[in-house]
Amino acid sequence: MQLTPSFQVLLHNFHDVFTAPSFRLFLLILTGWALSCRHRFITECIFTAGQVGLGHWSCFHRFFSHYAWSLDSLCQVLTRLLVEHFCPDGPLVLAGDDTLCRKRGLSLFGAGMHHDPLCSSKKVKVFAWGHDWVILALLIRWPWWAPTKVFALPIAFRLYVNRQGLAKGKKKQSDKTKPLGGKKPKWQRPPNHRTRPELLVELLNLVAGWFPARRIVVCADSAYGGRSVLRQLPANVDLISQVHPQGVLYEPAPPRRKGQRGAGRKKGERLPDLQGWANEAGSPWQELTFDQYGLHTTLQVKSQQALYYQAGKDRLLTIVLTRDKTGKRPDHRFYCTRLDWDVRQILTTYASRWALEVTFEGAKQVLGLEDAANRLPKAVQRTAPMALVLYSLVVLWFDAQGHKHLHFPERPWYRRKREPSFQDMVTTLRRLSWEEKIATVVSPSGPHKKWVAEVTELMARVG
Repeated sequence: MQLTPSFQVLLHNFHDVFTAPSFRLFLLILTGWALSCRHRFITECIFTAGQVGLGHWSCFHRFFSHYAWSLDSLCQVLTRLLVEHFCPDGPLVLAGDDTLCRKRGLSLFGAGMHHDPLCSSKKVKVFAWGHDWVILALLIRWPWWAPTKVFALPIAFRLYVNRQGLAKGKKKQSDKTKPLGGKKPKWQRPPNHRTRPELLVELLNLVAGWFPARRIVVCADSAYGGRSVLRQLPANVDLISQVHPQGVLYEPAPPRRKGQRGAGRKKGERLPDLQGWANEAGSPWQELTFDQYGLHTTLQVKSQQALYYQAGKDRLLTIVLTRDKTGKRPDHRFYCTRLDWDVRQILTTYASRWALEVTFEGAKQVLGLEDAANRLPKAVQRTAPMALVLYSLVVLWFDAQGHKHLHFPERPWYRRKREPSFQDMVTTLRRLSWEEKIATVVSPSGPHKKWVAEVTELMARVG
C-alpha cells in the first residue's frame, strides 16, 4: 500500500463488503485512483499502485464486471462513516441531482444522448453522448477548517438509462409490422425504464431505510420537484424544491360543514399565480440579506402555507416567493414540506445545494469521473462511482487527519487564501503518501532535504 496509513484505516472499514481477494483489489484500485496523475483507466490504476507484473491485469477488470460485491452495501458503510463523523445528531441534509459524463463509442452499456447543461444556453439546447448519473450527497455545511464553504459528499448513485440505452441490441421494427398509412406507432414506455425522479426516490428510500430514526431533508431543483418525487417521499424525508413557473397553488381545504352530504372538498380556493402574488398589495414583502456559500444577495420574500395540488395533492407546504432586488435573478417560488422551518432556514438550506455542482466539477477534473472506459453492464454501473466514493473519503480523511498536514505554497500574487479546496485536500493526501514512501529511502533531514521536498510537492501537484 502506497497511501498514508491514516487513509488506509478508513479503507479497512469496507472489509465486510468484500471477500478477501476482492478487498485486496479494492485497496489497490483506490490507491492507484488517488495517486494517479493521468486518466483513471484501470490499467493506469494498476501502474500507479505498483502492481504491474504482480498477477494478471484482467483480475482488476473483472473486479468491476464479474466479482460479487454490492455497490449499495459499499454506499451504506460509507454513509454511516460520514454520518457518525459529521452529523451524529440532528437532521441529515442531502442534495440530489444528476450529472452528465461524456463518453465515446456506441457499444457502451447505458450510454445515450442527454442534455448538456454546460454547452447549452437559453436559446440553444445541446445534447451529448454519454452516461447520466443520478447522485445523492450529504451536505456538510461550514466545517471548522472552511467556515464559509459547504461540501457535498456523494453517498448513493444510480445510472439513468434512456430510450437509446434500452433499445441497444434490439432490432428495428420491420416494415411489415408498421401500421397502415405510414404513421409512427405511439411510443410506449418500456417496462424496465425508470426516470431520473424515480431513481432519486429509489435512493431516498435506500438512505431512509439506513437511518429510520433520523429526519432527512433533501434539496433538489425543479426537475425533481413534481409528483413523481413529492408523492413518493418516505415517511422520515422532507423535500425542498421549486414550484413550476406555471404551477397552480390552492388554499387548504375548508372544514366540512355540519350536515354536508357527499365527499368533502380536497382543496380550497385557487391562489394567484406567481406574478399575481408578487403584485398583490395585501401581502407585503420582507427583506432578508444572505451572505453565505451559494447566496450573496438581498432578497425580498413572501411566504404562506398552501397546497401544490398537482404535485403533492392535499399535503400542506410552506411556499416562499423570492425577488432579487438587483434584478439578476427571476422571481421563484420554493416549497418545503417541513412546516416548522422559517423562510431563512428554507432558503439557506436550498442555496447549499450549489455544493453538489462543485462536487461534480472536482470529481471530473481531479478524480476522473468521466475517464472510466468499461463497457459491460456491471462494470459501467460500478466503476465511475468509485471516483465519487473516493471524493467523500478524501474529505472525511482531511477533516480527521489531513488538515494537520495542510500548507499552501508561497504565492506572492495570492496571499488571501485561507480555506482549502478539494484539490488542496487531494494534494495533501498525495504529498503525505509520497513523503512517507521516500523517507524509507532518503532521509528527510539529510543533505537532500530541500530536493526531497521539491520532488514530493511536484509529484503531489502533477495532474
